[in-house]
Amino acid sequence: MHHELRSFANADELSSAAADFVAETATRCIAEQGTFSFAVSGGRTPLVMLHSLAERDVSWSDVVIYQVDERIAAPASPERNLTGLVDALTNVQPTIVAMPVEDADLDDAAARYEASLPASVDLVHLGLGPDGHTASLVPNDPVLDVTDRLVALTGDYQGFRRMTMTYPALARADQILWVVSGADKRAALSLLVRGDLSIPAGRVEAARSLIMADSAATPQ
Repeated sequence: MHHELRSFANADELSSAAADFVAETATRCIAEQGTFSFAVSGGRTPLVMLHSLAERDVSWSDVVIYQVDERIAAPASPERNLTGLVDALTNVQPTIVAMPVEDADLDDAAARYEASLPASVDLVHLGLGPDGHTASLVPNDPVLDVTDRLVALTGDYQGFRRMTMTYPALARADQILWVVSGADKRAALSLLVRGDLSIPAGRVEAARSLIMADSAATPQ
């Protein structure tokens, strides 16, 4: 997959530019079709972008946000991606469709979340780990080979099992936005830009892909 790469001087400029891109995409989609669907990954990097996004002039009542991935953890746990997502957007209140990771039957919960997804997602935000993972598609996990489901469960990774969109789900994106920050991501980003299939992120396919990275993460 071809990636467009844009580099920014620092993490603050990156977050602001990413928020601008999301807001512009939202405004265009709402004008064209009445709604904007946006899938958001977890992790620390997107939280600054989301707080910045909440300051943008967007028709928030027409925005539906889905989770790309979520840790299997208790409600309102600081480990939950949903906790930071809700906190960042509490003043603008889009519709947030949360992954049901508190259910006793997680396989059924994953299937129900799959059924809630639209046929295509206008914009999917992805991050990138130093090990090359994205979403919760992590190295050496059987979830990497799931092709018959849009949402699946991982094994243990950094102390948690996770629910995640799979490659077929990400392939439904009209546009992917990667937001990558920090020198520890530079090696993985270099592999991603080259289309290296040895890292999980390198196997993502979608109609269009834009990588926004700060200078620390940008390959030289």
